[in-house]
Formats: sequence, C-alpha cells, structure tokens
Amino acid sequence: MFPMLRQILRTGIVSEAPPAADEDLRVVAQRLSDAVARQLGRALVIRHIDAGSCNGCELEIHALGNPYYNLEALGIKFAASPRHADLLLVTGPVAKNMEVAVKRAYDATPEPKLVVAVGDCGCTGGIFGESYASCGRVANVIPVDVAVPGCPPTPLQLMQGILAAIAPGKADRAAKG
Repeated sequence: MFPMLRQILRTGIVSEAPPAADEDLRVVAQRLSDAVARQLGRALVIRHIDAGSCNGCELEIHALGNPYYNLEALGIKFAASPRHADLLLVTGPVAKNMEVAVKRAYDATPEPKLVVAVGDCGCTGGIFGESYASCGRVANVIPVDVAVPGCPPTPLQLMQGILAAIAPGKADRAAKG
C-alpha cells in the first residue's frame, strides 16, 4: 500500500487544463435563461423521447447536463413524464413501433406544448427515410416547432434550438451576439 501512495504523491494530479470560455455559449446561455424566465416565469421542463435514434444525439443531450453547459442552472430540467413537460425533444427517425408512443406523449403534454426535432434523422428521416420500419422524420407523426439538424448537433446547437422554440426570433440574434 505504501509504494502505491508514494507513486501517487510523486505523480501528482494529472489532468487537462479546463477549456477556454466560449463567448457564443455565454451569450446563448444568457438569452436562454432570460427567455425561460420571461416566457414561463418558472423552469422549462423537457421530456426527451428517443423515437429510434442511434444514440448519437442522446450523447449530446446528456452533455447539456454537465458542468460546462449546465442547463439546470439556466432554469431548464428534464422530466420523466410528458404530463409535466413544456417541450418534447425528439431524436431519431420515428420507428413504426414508436409511432403510437410518440403520439401519446404529444397528446399527454399540456398546452402550450413545443416540439423540437433533433438531428438529421429527426428533421429529415436521415439515411433511414420512410420505409416498412420507419415513419421518417418526426414531423410525419406530430407537429414540429423547431428542427435542429446535425449528425449529431452540438450541445450549443441544441441550446439554440430550445431558445428558438421558446422565444421565436431570438435564436438567430443569440448566435451573432
């Protein structure tokens, strides 16, 4: 045990330097926080639905909760039930066996409800398109307010998409500062 402790003390802390501050992220985060407070007066609650994706978009959505992006500090949180949600974040082409579940989640979301289609598959059907196993893009199943293209879109693009959904017209200005 002592040789291991000596090795740890000799080596010290080994880690990367923290990333530099991103001005675009700061601007978008501030606009998003302001829009949530102004439009809702409370936290924005998101229900994420994986309608048949490859999980690339999910990795980027999960990154929104890390300390760098920290959506929860902006007044945005995720819910397990569409009954508690203000916004549905839908990823992937809608698989035939998920069509009914997506429609039910949309119907269970209280008014006014917003829908953001995420990724190339959610926006256009991607490489899967419409087939015997896929309904294609999310808009083929439920109404979509904002589409966030990319394979997968970055967390910053996701934040801009959420901003575009809750405060139309503000997302373009957020990217430009």
